[in-house]
Amino acid sequence: MDKDKLGFFRDLLLKKTDELRKEAEKTVGGMTLQKESFPDPTDRASVETNRNFQLRIRDRERKLINKIQRTLNKIDKGTFGVCEDCGAEISEDRLKVRPFTSQCIQCKTEMEEKENRVGPS
Repeated sequence: MDKDKLGFFRDLLLKKTDELRKEAEKTVGGMTLQKESFPDPTDRASVETNRNFQLRIRDRERKLINKIQRTLNKIDKGTFGVCEDCGAEISEDRLKVRPFTSQCIQCKTEMEEKENRVGPS
């Protein structure tokens, strides 16, 4: 992959990381500012459920940030766009949609089919 394309993907990944971090900051800021008391236990339960949901989303985003960091390291090492399973090049169309992917579409499809037959590991 040429330098211009690598730069494009680097910028795309950095932009996504920045967006995820801003969302995390908003969530944390919102949770630390909220000092509410709830006379009704149902209201409190609803707020707690929403808070837990937000935290689960942020945890998934944290994992995505880590994956993006690994992908940026691959760009630096010159291994970006190579399937970790079979060693084939990952198509640019796939990388444009999911630049932090580590598998070509064929390996990903095979993995998902296997998971559907056996169940998640």
